[in-house]
Amino acid sequence: MHKEAAIREPLILGHKTYHDITEDVCRPIEDKAPRMWYILFGIALIIGLYGVGCILYLLGTGVGVWGLNKTIGWAWDITNFVWWVGIGHAGTLISAVLLLFRQKWRMAINRSAEAMTIFAVFMAGLFPLIHMGRLWLGYWVLPLPNHFGSLWVNFNSPLLWDVFAISTYLSVSLVFWYIGLIPDFATIRDRAKKPIPKKMYSIMSFGWSGRAKHWNRFELVSLVLAGLATPLVFSVHSIVSFDFATSVIPGWHTTIFPPYFVAGAVFSGFAMVQTLLLIMRKAMSLEAYIHTKHVEYMNIVIMVTGSIVGTAYITELFISWYSGVEYEAYAFINRATGPYWWAYWAMMTCNVISPQLMWFKKLRRSLLFTFIISIVVNIGMWFERYVIIVTSLHRDFLPSSWSMHYPSHIDIGVYIGTIGLFFVFFLLFARYFPVLALNEVKSILKGSGESYKNMPDDHHAEPAAAEAAPKAEAPVEEPKAEDSTDASDDAKGEDDSEEKKEDNNDNNE
Repeated sequence: MHKEAAIREPLILGHKTYHDITEDVCRPIEDKAPRMWYILFGIALIIGLYGVGCILYLLGTGVGVWGLNKTIGWAWDITNFVWWVGIGHAGTLISAVLLLFRQKWRMAINRSAEAMTIFAVFMAGLFPLIHMGRLWLGYWVLPLPNHFGSLWVNFNSPLLWDVFAISTYLSVSLVFWYIGLIPDFATIRDRAKKPIPKKMYSIMSFGWSGRAKHWNRFELVSLVLAGLATPLVFSVHSIVSFDFATSVIPGWHTTIFPPYFVAGAVFSGFAMVQTLLLIMRKAMSLEAYIHTKHVEYMNIVIMVTGSIVGTAYITELFISWYSGVEYEAYAFINRATGPYWWAYWAMMTCNVISPQLMWFKKLRRSLLFTFIISIVVNIGMWFERYVIIVTSLHRDFLPSSWSMHYPSHIDIGVYIGTIGLFFVFFLLFARYFPVLALNEVKSILKGSGESYKNMPDDHHAEPAAAEAAPKAEAPVEEPKAEDSTDASDDAKGEDDSEEKKEDNNDNNE
């Protein structure tokens, strides 16, 4: 058993046992939902239904109900699309990239981050479909034969690249998320008392029994999917940036956009993870598993990516001057001093200045400060997309066609509605699915659990030792026969078990 240095902070606080972890994670699913969950769900549902109503009105009337005009053909719709895709980046980064780097702190937050990715991409996909104006003809973006004959999509268009990149990203993220849930579904299945939930979780667990062969295949598939998902973290938002970078519009035609957009996506995605996790840890009493150490690590990522984004802003300003192109220089001067100066300086304040406060350890370990900054960062990243799109379009090459964008109530309603739908999905996930990776958290208990870290090596396997445990009557419980996942921890951890040797021999043969 790998033992961490005592100087490292534990990742699991309190004197937890395997059974305690199972109880803490399964309690929100098995017990009746608290009143606060119903209040939040009701509010989110009302907001989401209002957004659906705005979308239906838009589809029935036309995109003319948006605040678009001849000069500004993209505005809130594409701004929101890029914003939601960016939020969806953190889940794959936490799950795939940190898994390949064997970072243990990801195990308490990866499940919620993966779910956030799925729901954020759902919301992002709505906006290009709505922007088409004819939602029922959305299949035209796929290279399929249709009733118009040889009508094929334009493979030279970055907008088509978006379709393939985001659909691939969604597919891999969805499979990766669900594969990780299978062992936890088996735990809930074995604990279920009522026949209907037991049957449902039995179907979703795909017959998982916790055998060593199952764990072997589970870990193999997880690594393969992580290897596939890692390039997607960098490719998806790079391709989204090509929507702008391949044009000749001043302020867009720049090669810095792909890395700049990827850093911004991770920046906003981690901020949204912070927002959701800080609410969830309090509402579901998960303070022992999501605490200041996890918050500090994520704040360090926010600080680094925020610094990259700030560097990109400064680089853009320098290149606009150094290029000698008057249109390019004017585009950036107009952003800072033109009619949309308030949006530009809100972006700079939220995205450049606020992350630098994370250099102070006391602030980056403060939960209240982190919660506030996470919201500020996402506000700033929305303004960034709005500034890039609207300020580059509203004053083009001909002064006679200059125009201003004023969002309509449908613009605002659709955007607010997607936020409501996002929280509806996330609250349903938190109610019926385990919000922590149950078995992955158990796998680090003896290495990173608070009650194990300071124990001498010869007693490391004895958590009930009087000098380590606060209560003599709180030994580590043996895995129960009816809990397949608890039992699987022993099957997974004991290399000398006969069953695992036999299964590994079978695999080698």
